[in-house]
Amino acid sequence: MKYLKPKPKTKTRRVRETAGVLAQLQFLVVRPSQQLLKWVGNKYRSAGEIVEAMPAHFSRYVEPFVGTGAVLATLAPQDALAGDVLKPLIDFWLLVQNDPNRLSNYYATTWTAFVRNPSEIYRKIRDAYNRDPNPFDLLFLSRSCYGGVIRFTKEGKISTPIGPHKPIPPASFARRLAEWRIRVQHTRFVYADFETTMAEARAGDLVYCDPPYVDSQAILYGAQAFELERLWRAIDLCVSRGAKVMLSIDGRKRSGKVQIHLDLPYGLFKREKFLNCGQSMLRRFQKKGETLEGEGVHDRLLLTW
Repeated sequence: MKYLKPKPKTKTRRVRETAGVLAQLQFLVVRPSQQLLKWVGNKYRSAGEIVEAMPAHFSRYVEPFVGTGAVLATLAPQDALAGDVLKPLIDFWLLVQNDPNRLSNYYATTWTAFVRNPSEIYRKIRDAYNRDPNPFDLLFLSRSCYGGVIRFTKEGKISTPIGPHKPIPPASFARRLAEWRIRVQHTRFVYADFETTMAEARAGDLVYCDPPYVDSQAILYGAQAFELERLWRAIDLCVSRGAKVMLSIDGRKRSGKVQIHLDLPYGLFKREKFLNCGQSMLRRFQKKGETLEGEGVHDRLLLTW
């Protein structure tokens, strides 16, 4: 994270500038007040813990699996690169930065029609996205599908049914959009495979990876073609160039009773910690409203330093 070195002038100025830096540091570890996209597997709940585990100083922040951007928005970096293989998702983030009014207007119009006839409008939106994947329909599906579990077929089509809840009203979405736009304004978003994005990491950079999980996320986008061995190689290359890497990956499920065993490359990671992620939304989807007692999940956070 880059900060300008304050010029030593008056005592009053030094106090004022110190207070400003402290306020900025405090902001960096406070997650957004609410989620923008609703998405299973997102890191909104644990984003603060992940950011607090980051090194105190680094040059550029790189996130090759940006998804809903929860960690990115919590960090709110001054220099960042974020990529993903889902083009409508990257298009969404570019609209957040450059044309938020289009997103707000689309959401308000669609929400108004949806509350009058939820089932029909949801089906039309899902069909429209499957014919022509786009950021607008992806946004509304994420807010209105069952449990935020956006289930993709092998052909890339969304098959998740409508959820029982009412999506957030337009005014609430507009407020969230304004907050998130500020937090991601210094990020360059790219439509790219994780290897391409991570290849840009250089000495002094910090890379945070949140890939599809091995144990339970085969229905999510990008998971069918994801190969963990490719990620190990990409991380090793980042480390060899002097970058630091953090990885969120399978940890424990069923309230910690079951630990997911991964064949981690020897010596690549120096430390690990487990983060409590609450109840599994995938299990909520699979169990169709049954009790989720005992379905707690803990992610594993691995660090290369």
